[in-house]
Amino acid sequence: MASTKLMETKDGRRFFQICVSRGHGKAPYKTRWYWPDGWSKRTAEREAAKQAAAFELACKNGEVLNRAQEREKAAQEAAEAAKLKTVRQYADGVFMPTKEATFSENARSSYRMFLDKHIFPVLGDVLLTEVTPAIISKLLVDFQRAGYAHASAVKLYNILNGVFEMAFLDDSIPSNPMLKVKRPAPRKGEQPKDEGEKAYTVEELAYILSCAAQEPLQWQAYIFLAADTGLRRGELCGLQWADIDFQNGALTVRRNLQYTPAAGVYETSPKNGKLRIVDVGADVLALLKELRDRQSRSCISKWCFTQEGTAEPMHPQSPTRYFSKFGKRYGIEDFHPHKLRHTSASVALTHGADVVSVSERLGHSDTAVTLRMYAHANEESIRRAGQIVRDALKAKEG
Repeated sequence: MASTKLMETKDGRRFFQICVSRGHGKAPYKTRWYWPDGWSKRTAEREAAKQAAAFELACKNGEVLNRAQEREKAAQEAAEAAKLKTVRQYADGVFMPTKEATFSENARSSYRMFLDKHIFPVLGDVLLTEVTPAIISKLLVDFQRAGYAHASAVKLYNILNGVFEMAFLDDSIPSNPMLKVKRPAPRKGEQPKDEGEKAYTVEELAYILSCAAQEPLQWQAYIFLAADTGLRRGELCGLQWADIDFQNGALTVRRNLQYTPAAGVYETSPKNGKLRIVDVGADVLALLKELRDRQSRSCISKWCFTQEGTAEPMHPQSPTRYFSKFGKRYGIEDFHPHKLRHTSASVALTHGADVVSVSERLGHSDTAVTLRMYAHANEESIRRAGQIVRDALKAKEG
């Protein structure tokens, strides 16, 4: 008979581990069923029992593989994959399954779109061994001539490089054609923006916030919170009231809401996989309290930012659409949620914050990421430090 045991993950998610015995001396079949948020203990236990019964039946019917059978199946699939010949067969049979083991749903969807829309129509039915540097170079040139941005051309190049590098390393091809393909350069007149251009000045940010104060309360709170904390768009959409510590002026980033056409809206962990605590200003907390009170009059929702008139969380793509309209209303060029993140980091660094603290606040995996992205801010801070020394000497001389 199947047994269930209530357990927790490292990040506090509750689940029932379901085990079905395979006999003495053999490892049992195991699976997990996660306890949905908001469910009572009685409801969750009842559903876990149903899941356990269904899993036990699947085990008896031979529908569940043990570890040895899984290894055997994987070996058979690998043997079949080794026989694949065309770019499409290799990408679908080897490259994507390997990458998907570590990809987020968003990254998987992006790679799949580039393969299906741009790579397979040209290279899909070509044998791996017959793909030449010239064929790939023409694909990249045609892509740029079609008007796609430089960043998209680089993404296409990186995916192609990943496919052929993997094929070369596993001996599917004798040489890697990408070694003779140049990374796409920007078209004439198309210079990619450096990170400094992706951030607003303090004066520009003050104007944006003065405009936001005229918007509906939910968007006021969203924009002020984004500027104050530097949270990502999906992290803001994934905030719940339980994540906000009003007493101590802080919030905990626990989740990230994402959207792809294939998966719809789904919940994932923050980008670096770690929870983080971020301080929040008193003015922003006051806006959030007002939003919570007003929201409670129309519906009861655990989410801070919701779809209008419902308890459902705000769609992760809604802020981008709203920011675009906001920018047009108030004459703010290229206004989008991520630009407030850049601005929050840039302003912090140029006004004396240390890079380690800013990196932690943003949820970067290491400080090198922050240094690379906001080098312009550090340069300004360095110049300010030099000026402080010069001012001190002048004061002494005076």
